[in-house]
Amino acid sequence: MYQENYPQNFPTGFLWGGATAANQVEGAWNLDGKGLTTAEVVKKATNRKKMSMDAVDQVTLHQAINDHTTMLYPKRRGVDFYHHYAEDIKLFAEMGFKVYRFSIAWARILPHGDDKQPNQAGLDFYDRVLTELEKYQIQPLITLSHYEMPLDLTLKYNGWSDRRTIAAFNHYTQIVFEHFGQRVKYWLTFNEINTGTWGFHATGAIDQGLSKQQQLQLRYQSLHHQLVASALATKQLHELYPTDKIGCMLARMQTYPASPKPEDVRAAQLADQKNLFFLMFKFVVNIQSFMNRYFAENKLIIKMGTDDQAILANNPVDFISFSYYMTTVTKADQDGTAVGNMATGGRNPYLKESAWGWQIDPIGLRITLNELWDRYQKPLFVVENGLGAQDKLVNDQIHDSYRISYLRQHIIQMKEAIKDGVKLLGYTMWGPIDLISFSTSEMSKRYGLIYVDQDDLGRGTLTRIRKDSFYWYQKVIATNGTDLSDNQ
Repeated sequence: MYQENYPQNFPTGFLWGGATAANQVEGAWNLDGKGLTTAEVVKKATNRKKMSMDAVDQVTLHQAINDHTTMLYPKRRGVDFYHHYAEDIKLFAEMGFKVYRFSIAWARILPHGDDKQPNQAGLDFYDRVLTELEKYQIQPLITLSHYEMPLDLTLKYNGWSDRRTIAAFNHYTQIVFEHFGQRVKYWLTFNEINTGTWGFHATGAIDQGLSKQQQLQLRYQSLHHQLVASALATKQLHELYPTDKIGCMLARMQTYPASPKPEDVRAAQLADQKNLFFLMFKFVVNIQSFMNRYFAENKLIIKMGTDDQAILANNPVDFISFSYYMTTVTKADQDGTAVGNMATGGRNPYLKESAWGWQIDPIGLRITLNELWDRYQKPLFVVENGLGAQDKLVNDQIHDSYRISYLRQHIIQMKEAIKDGVKLLGYTMWGPIDLISFSTSEMSKRYGLIYVDQDDLGRGTLTRIRKDSFYWYQKVIATNGTDLSDNQ
């Protein structure tokens, strides 16, 4: 029966908040027994619009290991959340956060990645963070692996390319679940798992110098190992704490065909299928999919354990989470192959773009929410969405109307998707506080609602300053998304 009273607003209990990653905020990279991570050996980009995260080979890796500074490796310093967490969480509470998404640094718990016993100082730090969140009744949403892993596992196994890393990861997740499980209701396994097709930042496997086919082979094999580890972590949590919820996480960039030409439409469909392939393993669906053709045509042989398919099929997650920053355009070349998808997609002439070339498409978020809901009928969670921009500090104030406009437009489209019938759990914008950019390792690419006094070279007082967007988001949360006006 059709219902006349369809949802009009965000549901009661909607989880408003923000998201960060350990390697971009914590700092304290060499304190209290923490091990070095893969994120901390990636140099700062030299080109604003060029991602730097995969420019790692054996030479640069050993240079980074021997370089104990933070000058070329800004993620080592973060914004010192390690010592400012109480101040920062108090500011999140002032905004009214219902949830805070953050990641645990694997190397802070197990410095070498496969230590038999955890580093107590690492456990103690996250205990302090959780205690602070509990003080303000903010739910933690913990990501178990967010673009970093203990560097020793790269040196020992070449990261996720080796199956033995599965056991190391699930040893880590067992420790984390047992220690923190009673205090945490929501979990994510891997951040934007599909971006492992880009390389080192997500796989921890050095593949510079390999042919394109060899890189694909190593990356998809690494991703298979991550998918199995993710399923096993889901099994671990559900056995320990059946009422806890664990989700997967995808970098979702809806792609449009460059024209109505059927070849372009099919190319865009293929790009979407390759993106959504990483959700297939999270639910009980036919794993023997179109990707078998892709693997065969690219001469990729994915080595599987005898129980892998059963593990993948029998441990579905509880919800789907994803990041959403942009959409792309895909066309077919002369032989019908897709050209332009993910971060390397074609330009859309109808969209504006940020200073870093990211095209802004709020309606694309509604399209994405509807497509994921229609396809999977699983609760959805937008766990990253935000605008990287250059902010100007004038008289201790930041007037960031451009960020307010960006967030407002996307929140409006989330509300429209809810009216469409989408079940949406929450929204953790990226990032509530200025942090080191993942893609370029810049500080000047600012996302925060809270300004941090630090420049690209690490100079500054680390003073936290509320931006105009801080007060605007505070009002949005207080009204559960009903007041999106500029008036503060």
